[in-house]
Amino acid sequence: MIEAFANHLSSHLGRHLFYWAIESSSATSGNYGLNLRLSELINKFHGPLERGVQVLDHLLTLEEDDFAGHWGSAYAHNYEPEYAAPVPENEELPPPEHMETLNNGNGLLHSPPHNHQQQQQQQPRGGGGASPAGGGGASAGADHNIQITQPISAPSSPLASPGALNSSSSSSGGGGGSGGGLSGSPTAFCLPSSSAAAAVAAISATPTSGSGSYVCSAGTNWHFAAVAVSNAIDTADPNWQASKATVLERNAAMFNNELMSDVKFIVGGEFDIDPIQTIPAHKYILATGSSVFYAMFYGGLAENKQEIKVPDVEPTAFLTLLRYLYCDEIKLEPEHILATLYAAKKYIVPHLARACVNYLEVKLTAKNACLLLSQSRLFEEPELMQRCWEVIDAQAEMAVKSEDFVDIDLKTFESILSRETLNCKEIHLFEAALNWALNACEKMSIDDTPQNKRRLLGQALHLIRIPTMSLEEFANGVAQTGILSSQETIDMFLHFTAKMKPSLGFPTRSRAGLKTQVCHRFQSCAYRSNQWRYRGRCDSIQFSVDRRIFIVGFGLYGSSTGAANYNVKIELKRLGRTLAENDTKFFSDGSSNTFHVFFENPIQIEPECYYTASVILDGNELSFFGQEGMSEVLMGNVTFQFQCSSESTNGTGVQGGQIPELIFYGPTTVTAMSSPTNSVCATPIGGGTAAGGASLTTAPGTVVSNGSSGSANNSNGSGEDLAGDGST
Repeated sequence: MIEAFANHLSSHLGRHLFYWAIESSSATSGNYGLNLRLSELINKFHGPLERGVQVLDHLLTLEEDDFAGHWGSAYAHNYEPEYAAPVPENEELPPPEHMETLNNGNGLLHSPPHNHQQQQQQQPRGGGGASPAGGGGASAGADHNIQITQPISAPSSPLASPGALNSSSSSSGGGGGSGGGLSGSPTAFCLPSSSAAAAVAAISATPTSGSGSYVCSAGTNWHFAAVAVSNAIDTADPNWQASKATVLERNAAMFNNELMSDVKFIVGGEFDIDPIQTIPAHKYILATGSSVFYAMFYGGLAENKQEIKVPDVEPTAFLTLLRYLYCDEIKLEPEHILATLYAAKKYIVPHLARACVNYLEVKLTAKNACLLLSQSRLFEEPELMQRCWEVIDAQAEMAVKSEDFVDIDLKTFESILSRETLNCKEIHLFEAALNWALNACEKMSIDDTPQNKRRLLGQALHLIRIPTMSLEEFANGVAQTGILSSQETIDMFLHFTAKMKPSLGFPTRSRAGLKTQVCHRFQSCAYRSNQWRYRGRCDSIQFSVDRRIFIVGFGLYGSSTGAANYNVKIELKRLGRTLAENDTKFFSDGSSNTFHVFFENPIQIEPECYYTASVILDGNELSFFGQEGMSEVLMGNVTFQFQCSSESTNGTGVQGGQIPELIFYGPTTVTAMSSPTNSVCATPIGGGTAAGGASLTTAPGTVVSNGSSGSANNSNGSGEDLAGDGST
């Protein structure tokens, strides 16, 4: 009867294998070796199964009477006589003591262990390495298909990571029993299911007791579900490695994945910004990307901890760090960029930190410059600090009026107020200081009285140059707040009105501010019978720069027939969008001097982007105009490039016309990141070096056109600061 069952089962399975081979002919056609292998598999499967059943039949005949009474009717009912087959006469049944030989020889009668821990008993401790201290090396008995034979741990399992099956297992290398060996393999569940969703449902419904035992049921389609804390990467396919062509892809599959993880991080909780999150990781990958992680896991003082608390890092930022280490991929989110920079600095991952700084530099504006300055001081990023100072100096009023200004620390607050180059009125700085003090009172949960504000401001109040305000600004502003004492208020009024001025505890010298620089795009101006006419039309020119600057205004030509008044509208656009405009008036004395018209606030100009400068004048029709225009001008350490604009309807272009000057605040220093020479003087655009490789540098104000250079001709006699260094 048992033989009949064996023949039926083997023939049934053999038929299925044969049918599969036929149906898969498209995959096996022309491959004689594969077809031969399939045939051998069918034959080899039938033979061992038949011999194994014969062994069982021989054993059961020892108690034939008990067997017939207890089991015989059942088998007689289920299996008909035609399935029975006699034992071949020339084949001798093996004795019971030889069953182990058959078992080991064919591997088909080997019963699976009742739990994963039984499977570990035959393996040496210490991670299955070649030696106990190997910490995860490959042992001779290690299964090469470990991902198939050892499925993945469920999140509800108490055994959180590899090596947890045996708490006494440790490794002198810091691996602590983790690695490729069986003794360090993860808790697992073998799941028969038809989809990933069903696999997850099966895990949640399966008891996790019994040291991570296998949970198997009948079925031929087996799936292995990887369940991570917050990752849905599909490693359910037993042969998932075959679908990953590169090491990077295989490492990426392990990102935020429980599979083979040997450490977990409990991240967040200190600032209550994000909920605490448990993130699985792999020590080897972390150690290869960070010296801090290497010292933590494999250094001389390494501790074999399965869980590591990281309360001072946001979970999102920590995942961004791990994504870079696993996937070589950087995904920065604006709301978490500072937290990511902190994580990169903490674990010494300089490339990620550099990417964060570059991102911040691109996104830097007057609205966030003060807060980023505070953070860059904390992170010790001098280049980012320098960029922040450039923005704050040029757009100080906008910066101190931003919402983020009140959140900066006291030292940053004092450094801003003591800045000599701020382009801002003192009354605006005083108002910003009051807002900062008000916010500080709210944070400390104290009343926002003038006395408390004064106490919180401390010496920072004396950095505001109140004596340089106008009398009206002081009387209607500062004197009304009650921040100053009665004596200080009296002394200040005397300073404004009396000849004998009292000594004050505040600086009396105005701030120097930034020095404006002027880019001249014409080498001369003209006055002929066919003089330039305005007639209310638009004069426009496009320009770009190679370094970030701040446009302050334009220089314009005036009347060529005597004194005249002009109404003027200036605009600055980018891709058709107006960035700034100003309607004002200016007086022309009839000379060739240019007249400067300014915007209300400086406008930040990004490098390698074209902007459109436009002007419409209404007044005396006849005026001077520029000629011998240049398409490229080197001013200080900034290179300007010009091209004609389609918006120009009055004849202005690169070679001649209006808008002879662009007034701007330039970079205060030249850094190694932005200049190849680290020299304050830039290399000529036309190239060329002196003998011996020394760079040929030009004086500030040098102009370049079509690869040639020449000195700027200030033919208008305006006496402007051509060099941008304060000289005239």
